[in-house]
Amino acid sequence: MNHDLRPKSVLRTYPHWFYLPAAIVFGVFFLVPTLAAFYFSMTRWTLFDATYIGFDNYVRFFQDPQLTAGLRNTAIYAVMTSGLKVIISLPLAILLTSRLHLKSLLRGIIFFPVLVSTVAVGITFSVLMQPSQGLINTVLRALSLGAPDWLGNPSLALISVALVDVWKGLGIATVLFISGILSIPNDYFEAARLEGGAWVKFRYVILPLSRNAAFTVILLSFIGGLRTFDLIWTMTRGGPGFASDVLTSVIFKQYQAGFYGLSTAGNVILFILVTIIVYPLMRFFNRRELEEL
Repeated sequence: MNHDLRPKSVLRTYPHWFYLPAAIVFGVFFLVPTLAAFYFSMTRWTLFDATYIGFDNYVRFFQDPQLTAGLRNTAIYAVMTSGLKVIISLPLAILLTSRLHLKSLLRGIIFFPVLVSTVAVGITFSVLMQPSQGLINTVLRALSLGAPDWLGNPSLALISVALVDVWKGLGIATVLFISGILSIPNDYFEAARLEGGAWVKFRYVILPLSRNAAFTVILLSFIGGLRTFDLIWTMTRGGPGFASDVLTSVIFKQYQAGFYGLSTAGNVILFILVTIIVYPLMRFFNRRELEEL
């Protein structure tokens, strides 16, 4: 028997008070700064004053070739890095969950780059990719394979940084796939072994049942690719020219030049870009998961 004499309305609404701390934190650290960014993106502002100019910053952003090049490079970079991480990390995860000797050591080696500072990785690979004396080109010349200017060639700079990004982030993607594969009941693998071996195991067991891990890898890698800055800035500073400029490096350069309103508009565009890409992806994968239940 319920002996609580408080009114039912009080009993029903009391748990809502537990939302208050989270709501305050969300409002102070996310909602207020987001609304402020939207406002200041429509002003010409300094630290001391702000002049409302409407959507002029956005118009200028999409009319400036440097800024639009940064937006295009951001999309290319995000697609390239997220796609390669999925394509490479899934076979690695399958290998590292097999009956392989020293697989624990190999897991540690693959995960090690994740623990290294991104700035340190960028500086290290800038030296390794140096066109005349870098280790990579020294090895390529010894093999008579040519020695490209990895970071100085406009056609290669963005791709080179993206490959370094994939190398650094491959550990997390592989660990996520390993956890997804290890969560599959062993009965499925036994059935696949009886039906047709390795291909059946991959096609009908690992691939469909590790879909949640794949979604997590794609989502995290894509968001990371859209927001990348430190690796680009450390290795190329957006060069040569605008060849490897991404949205975040363009925003930083505008801040350095004193165009605070324009750079704030770039931040808002980045926020909208991440939202309109990530939200439909989440809805799609969640709907697929519900349809399979």
